[in-house]
Amino acid sequence: MSVEPEAVRAFEHAGWQHAAARYADAFAPATAPFIAPLLVAAEVSPGRRVLDVACGPGTIAAAAAARGATAQGLDFSAAMVGIARAMHGHIAVLEGDAEDLPYAEGAFDAVVSGFGLHHVPRPEVALAQARRVLAAGGRVAFTVWAAPSDNTAWGLVFDAVARHGSAPRASPPGAPFNRIDQCLHALEQAGFVHNSAQIVRAIWPVESAHALVAALSAGTVRMAALIEVQEPSTLAAIVADIAHHAERYRQGDRLAIPTAAILARGKKA
Repeated sequence: MSVEPEAVRAFEHAGWQHAAARYADAFAPATAPFIAPLLVAAEVSPGRRVLDVACGPGTIAAAAAARGATAQGLDFSAAMVGIARAMHGHIAVLEGDAEDLPYAEGAFDAVVSGFGLHHVPRPEVALAQARRVLAAGGRVAFTVWAAPSDNTAWGLVFDAVARHGSAPRASPPGAPFNRIDQCLHALEQAGFVHNSAQIVRAIWPVESAHALVAALSAGTVRMAALIEVQEPSTLAAIVADIAHHAERYRQGDRLAIPTAAILARGKKA
């Protein structure tokens, strides 16, 4: 599938400008369990210079700083940048493009991106930029959501939409970036060595199927677009379907929904 970078960028930018205010409360709990594995993969430790690309509200950069690293963040959404600066005033956060990083060559020892690269028009270009700003021997590490077949939270929604809902008249621009082979290929294209990628699993506790759909609507872009086009009666049927199939994951008064991400890493020779 051909990629139209400007169409992807415009779609994603508009979506994240809209989602920024609600992201931390609505969706950040889904991503939180993957922060520590990401920082370990990037070998973040005291004294390391770390850049968090597509930093959103700055949570990963703040976690890197808490490990003693000198962390900075970058995001293309001015709304997200404003939130990150307000929440983490000790971290320098810039508004900028992951495909054209405004930093000097060799400025960082590690570049990380938590669930950002699948929103970038050309992940291999963003990774090439990450390689440029890394010092020799520096590490890149990123997470992207795994395909719905591996990622139960997403699979519950896609399956329910397939049974009861309707597809958007026009699909969001760009192709999915959610497979191990895609991640490894992008790292290789960008010039990284000693590359690896693996599935990492976690649990997302939510109060109900309705809460799951509400969080995805508030804190995502592509999934939110799929939910938004559903008629009210259709959406009710979708939520009921999710509730039925998610009941197996109930733990007390909550649902413990399995999630899965791909954690990929590489090294600058």
